[in-house]
Parts: sequence; structure tokens; C-alpha cells
Amino acid sequence: MRLSQIAKALDLEPRCGDLEAEASGGYVSDLMSDVIAHAEAGDLWLTVQIHANIVAVAAMKELSGIVLTGGREPEAETLRKAEAKKITVLASKLPAFELAGRLYQLGLRGRERHAGGI
Repeated sequence: MRLSQIAKALDLEPRCGDLEAEASGGYVSDLMSDVIAHAEAGDLWLTVQIHANIVAVAAMKELSGIVLTGGREPEAETLRKAEAKKITVLASKLPAFELAGRLYQLGLRGRERHAGGI
């Protein structure tokens, strides 16, 4: 699903990047180590984190974009890095839980992950 479709349907506010990028799944986490370990290329990442390190993680994992939830706004350095790395950043007033539910209703799914014995 294109980010432009998602943004329009859920009233997401673009902050930078390519809205024609395709999201193939979704991932919700505020722990960057968790995203590094478990998110997959093409995932749309929902987080409350706003600092520039989220861009490095999104680029490394080849995520389709980042959605800042709960009305949070990215730091200026975050936007500069996102533009340089061509990472799409969107913002939502909705909390992550609500937004994840709405993304699911649109047809975007997470991926089955195994906890490795936990």
C-alpha cells in the first residue's frame, strides 16, 4: 500500500519524504534495538521517538517510513537526516495503539514473529 494512500485515509501529516513509497507491513516499537532485531524491509514503523537516531535505524532496515504518533513532532536534525537518507516521516495525533488498529483495518499487517523460546 502506498504511503500516500495511508496518509490520506488516516489523516497523517507528511513531514518529509516520498509518499509514493510502498509499505508492505507494519511495526510498532519505541525500542530501537527491537526494531533493528525484528522489523523487516518495507515495514512502516510507528513510534513516539523523535530524535535523529530513528532515521539511521529506518535506513539500515530499509523501512518504508516512520510515523511519529501521539502528536509528537520530529526534531529539526531528524528531518535533516531523513531528507538526506530519503526516509519518509509522517506525524499523527493518534496514539500508536489506535493508529495500529486503523492501519490493520486498511489491510496493512504485521508479520508473524517468533519469540525464540520466550
